[in-house]
Amino acid sequence: MKSVESIEQIKKLIGESVHNGELSNNDLVQIIELCGSYLNPLTIATYARIHGISYNGAKKKRKTPLLGVNYIIDND
Repeated sequence: MKSVESIEQIKKLIGESVHNGELSNNDLVQIIELCGSYLNPLTIATYARIHGISYNGAKKKRKTPLLGVNYIIDND
């Protein structure tokens, strides 16, 4: 498992690369898509539909806000 220090280094590298013009918006989208492929984020409604449970039942799962929308991270 990576340490908090490693995570901070990654965040710093991305931030500096954006600031210096080394990463474009398209590059950032690709990074987000890569992260999404590992996380498999699902909206509450989608999670409920896939698992055959009610929306309220799905809301009881651990929600993770991402870009202003609540998702359920389903990467088990």
